[in-house]
Amino acid sequence: MKRVLVGLSGGVDSAVAAYLLKQEGHDVVGVMLRTWMSDDGQESRCCEIDDAKAIADAIGIPFHPFNCTGVFNDKVIQPFMEQYLQGLTPNPCIFCNRYVKWERLMYYMKVLKGDYIATGHYAKVVKLDNGRYTVRNAEHIEKDQTYMLYRLTQEELAATLMPLGKYSKDEVRAIAAKAGVPVADKPDSQEICFIPDDDHAGFIRSNYPGKIPGEGNFVDTKGNVLGTHKGVMCYTVGQRKGLGIALGKPAYVCRIDTEKNEVVIGDIDDIMSDTVVCELPNFLSMEAPLPGEEFRCRARIRYHHEPAEAVACMTDEGKLRIKFSTPVKGAAPGQSAVMYDDEGNVIGGGVICKERQNEL
Repeated sequence: MKRVLVGLSGGVDSAVAAYLLKQEGHDVVGVMLRTWMSDDGQESRCCEIDDAKAIADAIGIPFHPFNCTGVFNDKVIQPFMEQYLQGLTPNPCIFCNRYVKWERLMYYMKVLKGDYIATGHYAKVVKLDNGRYTVRNAEHIEKDQTYMLYRLTQEELAATLMPLGKYSKDEVRAIAAKAGVPVADKPDSQEICFIPDDDHAGFIRSNYPGKIPGEGNFVDTKGNVLGTHKGVMCYTVGQRKGLGIALGKPAYVCRIDTEKNEVVIGDIDDIMSDTVVCELPNFLSMEAPLPGEEFRCRARIRYHHEPAEAVACMTDEGKLRIKFSTPVKGAAPGQSAVMYDDEGNVIGGGVICKERQNEL
């Protein structure tokens, strides 16, 4: 029997992860990481403490809430706002997983003398023949969450259990209902956890401590002024809907120039690229290759992107270059490109750079 700390969010997935581990005979401890609360007391969907406590009571496990709002603000919220104002499209869940959830869970695992940590992610942790740990696609690919986990370290993965990798969402809800878990029918959260109304621009205007750029020009790829935009943080590369400008033809955001406070509009060809270059690379299934050493992969440039055939290598500058067999649409700077092998194991990934990709 191992002592396992399960990160409880108050949702059905982490609840069932805790229940399954207890059924296997482990000494399970529920841990809540409180990461955010609004000024009016509204909780993040990732840390609804009353629901988490009710889950722990129903399963019959001890429960420990911990305040992580400070580190969450420093590692997630502030960078999120700053990156949007720099014309990027960040994915806060990826960096929350690495620098808040796993770091804090690993810390409390040692404090509480645990052997493992566990989460309700739909993925599998595997140890490969080369001795390295990685995450592998969930069996039900429609719920797969490996994209969000590519920044984890070898030490973290070696101490992590993910019991839901073989289950569908319907199966998880059925297990919860049969076990009497009180959140069996609780809806999934679809938005960023600290922006419950899904208005990231409004959140930035209300919370960013510095000066926020105002309106500017929409321009075409030749610099001709087309209209007025509402602020650079309102747009993302590849965006088509909600631009607030009518050109009589489909139009897409193809670049955000924060120095000129301009949003560049083009057609679909302007958002296609066969190459993306990434910074902050992290490798799971293998050591980082030498510069110029190419390897095949299947890569996705956003969470819901179907992985596409590609060849990748490291550059002399320490960046990750991924060249796709067929051009991909709307590679947004700030999002992550994540690479997989043919078995669904995560090779690694990085954060897409702001520079126009085909020029690198």
